[in-house]
Amino acid sequence: MRILLAILLSAMTSLPSAAEPIVLKFSHVVAVGTPKGKAAQRFKDLAEKYTGGAVRVEVYADSSLYKDKEEFEALQLGAVQMIAPSLAKFSPLGIHSFEVFDLPFLFDTEEQLHRVTGGEVGRSLLESLEVRGIKGLAFWDNGFKSFSADRAIRRPQDLRGLRMRIQSSRTLYEQMRTLGAQPEVMAFSEVYQALKAGVVDGTENPHSNLFTQRMHEVQSHVTVSRHGYLGYAVLTNLRFWDSLPGRIRDALERAMAEASAYANSIAAMENAKAIDRVKAFGGTAVYELTAEERAEFRRVLLPVHRKMEDRIGRDLVRAVYRATGFDATID
Repeated sequence: MRILLAILLSAMTSLPSAAEPIVLKFSHVVAVGTPKGKAAQRFKDLAEKYTGGAVRVEVYADSSLYKDKEEFEALQLGAVQMIAPSLAKFSPLGIHSFEVFDLPFLFDTEEQLHRVTGGEVGRSLLESLEVRGIKGLAFWDNGFKSFSADRAIRRPQDLRGLRMRIQSSRTLYEQMRTLGAQPEVMAFSEVYQALKAGVVDGTENPHSNLFTQRMHEVQSHVTVSRHGYLGYAVLTNLRFWDSLPGRIRDALERAMAEASAYANSIAAMENAKAIDRVKAFGGTAVYELTAEERAEFRRVLLPVHRKMEDRIGRDLVRAVYRATGFDATID
């Protein structure tokens, strides 16, 4: 109902004349200071520049317009023209293939990741969205995830019994169950209060999300584990995109290409800054897994790959393995 009202109000109040700019509403759920937040602002600036003001981009950060569960519906109905959801959040569309990015320990480096997102596998994944009326424009990095909790986490068994917030991904659910944790799906905008109130005990996030959402203020421990990846796909409404004049599309594609290069160049640096700020805060113990401890987590979690193959797609999983040189052997 909220989304339908937004569409009706938009239609009543923004009937453009020939001289008025095309309004592109860009909704996302993270803070302005994150890699995604900064990239969205860079896209806005470049899009307005390259279209000569023919497009006005309105960026709505930090769930200020729509929350996680509302964004896809808003995009498909045309209430917004662009979103950048986490790759873990595509299952409500009936598309499970993006959960390949949720497989634990799939990527060791950004270079391995970019062989996938910047290659044929990435292009095919974005193209698969068109049957849902969505056009995939780009992949944006955030970074590798760390565990946070109200207890120290150094071994897989340290997560047993913890209520861990996850995104709406079956693969992440299986990851947490394999560790003996209780997974709790929850909107990103609700996590800080849930941690503060003790509704959940911990979560997993890249450091930029952890810091900008102030989760470190209500979590006594952070474990730098790099056990998984969190990134985004930038999406637009296909009907909206196809309705644009060709010169406008070309200008927006140029802006998106440059904003994407920017996003992916700053992600690692922003996450490094964020964990330094968490350390400087002083109220949260930060521990980095040793090589042996990380290998133990990998050994425990690697069976999740086999368990999720049928859901994600065996051929897709194998294609990612080939692109990255991934060794699926369990020691």
